[in-house]
Amino acid sequence: MNHPCVITLDRRSAPRALFSGDRIVEVDLPPGTRVLYPKSPLAPLKDPDAAIRYALHHPYGTEPLYAKLRPGMKVVIAVDDISLPLPPMKAPDVRERVLTIVLQLLADHGVDDVEIIIATSVHRRMTGPEVRHIVGDKIFNAWWPKRLYNHDAEDPKGMAFVGETSLGERVVLNKKAVESDLIIYVNLNLVPMDGGHKSVAVGLCGYESLKPHHNPRVLRKCHSYFDPPASELNTVVERMGRVAQQHLNIFTIETTVNNRMFDRPLAFLAKNEDDHTAAERAALKALCYTLDRTPDDVRDQIFRRVPAPYELTGVWAGATESVHPHTLKRCFEQYAVPLEGQADILVAGIPYISPYNVNAYLNPLLVQVLAQGYLFNMYRGVPVVKKGGTMIITHPCKDRFDPEQHAPYVEFVHRLLPETRDALELHRKYEEDFARNPSYLAMYRRGNAYHPAHPFFMWYWGEAGRQHLGRVIVVGAENDYIPKLLGYETARSMPEALDMARDTAPPSPDITCLHVPPIAMADVTLPKARGDRA
Repeated sequence: MNHPCVITLDRRSAPRALFSGDRIVEVDLPPGTRVLYPKSPLAPLKDPDAAIRYALHHPYGTEPLYAKLRPGMKVVIAVDDISLPLPPMKAPDVRERVLTIVLQLLADHGVDDVEIIIATSVHRRMTGPEVRHIVGDKIFNAWWPKRLYNHDAEDPKGMAFVGETSLGERVVLNKKAVESDLIIYVNLNLVPMDGGHKSVAVGLCGYESLKPHHNPRVLRKCHSYFDPPASELNTVVERMGRVAQQHLNIFTIETTVNNRMFDRPLAFLAKNEDDHTAAERAALKALCYTLDRTPDDVRDQIFRRVPAPYELTGVWAGATESVHPHTLKRCFEQYAVPLEGQADILVAGIPYISPYNVNAYLNPLLVQVLAQGYLFNMYRGVPVVKKGGTMIITHPCKDRFDPEQHAPYVEFVHRLLPETRDALELHRKYEEDFARNPSYLAMYRRGNAYHPAHPFFMWYWGEAGRQHLGRVIVVGAENDYIPKLLGYETARSMPEALDMARDTAPPSPDITCLHVPPIAMADVTLPKARGDRA
């Protein structure tokens, strides 16, 4: 039986509206194609501030936050960076709500030695205006930049060794956090890969502590990044996180939001196109027309300037391993859609935004991350597409990079990928040299560039999909050069791409379209064999 979020197209079905970067394209998919849509947004908490206070006073696995406080103690509050939610949410951001209540609680108990660290790991430094948006004017004006600042993973005096796992994986974290009496981590859990031990063990670490899990061998062993028990990445992070938990006093606050990504004028983008009203059909046509005829620099801003109306759906606090199962349960409640049977061909539109290009263009390496990294991995159970199957994506694949944020990416794509796409070879021959490049490190530490190891991590992120998929075909690419660098084929239209995919598919192939954003993931089960009892 089909879930309400999974429909099967017939000959009367309307075209599907898929993202193609910062454009939207309408594509006709064959009858029999299954389309998986996101669930409707979960109902928000009626009183978010009351829910946050309740969580702090009724934590899991530890005493209430107020009981941990004493005058004169050193407290570090770490908060998730701008990589989530996507796109940035309407004010007030969840982090502002939590920080406001936590800071007042600290003040009420005489705790005034407090610093707030943006847990960027090796992501780019957030700008002042970006920080202001997530913490609000009052906190920003009082704390930035001396007591509210970005984590610096390359500060030689700012990192401290915590301990080693049983396998020798070194946990090296922000020194201010390590030397504090209490770390309070404020998490915004957008997808099931976030939160848990990943918050402190990754958010406050540096290159040395990323290498044990951000490498091709580990990522090839991941069977969905979004299903923690099946992710080797999660296994290593948990092992390292437990070392941090043994040595540090960590109080975790995790929050979830619903998937209300599009505000009311664009809410129709999350709907089944067959259910569009006449007004919504007209609005979709007008939007496609406008985006097609708008200059690149202007079009980039159309979606970015509209914050998402996400709403708080849950908040839990306490010991990390006691808190995180509640967070995951709510995440799956929002995102997981039952789907029976795998597809021979998976179709997905590539949106304009990822965790790594907020306020920048989605460059070619990040197109690969979304396709073979995130969208391929949007499943539990077994992959949506069969082993050796085809993935068809829509994106212009422009040779375009943000010169400030993604400077190391340019050399990676244009110097290294023409030599090899083999992740193991890239890891062995080039990663360490890039990671220690003084010019790139200066751009990371003093500017707003990603760490020079980051493009390698982004390539490795696609390893699970690369090892599983037989081919990737791009519809709408504006050149052949970039797709070839990524190992992709090109097609001028969706019908042409489907014809190409049928060359290596069985007769009458099963086709599934993943209709995102907003976020959705498939709970994939295999059909029972004939003769099996229910």
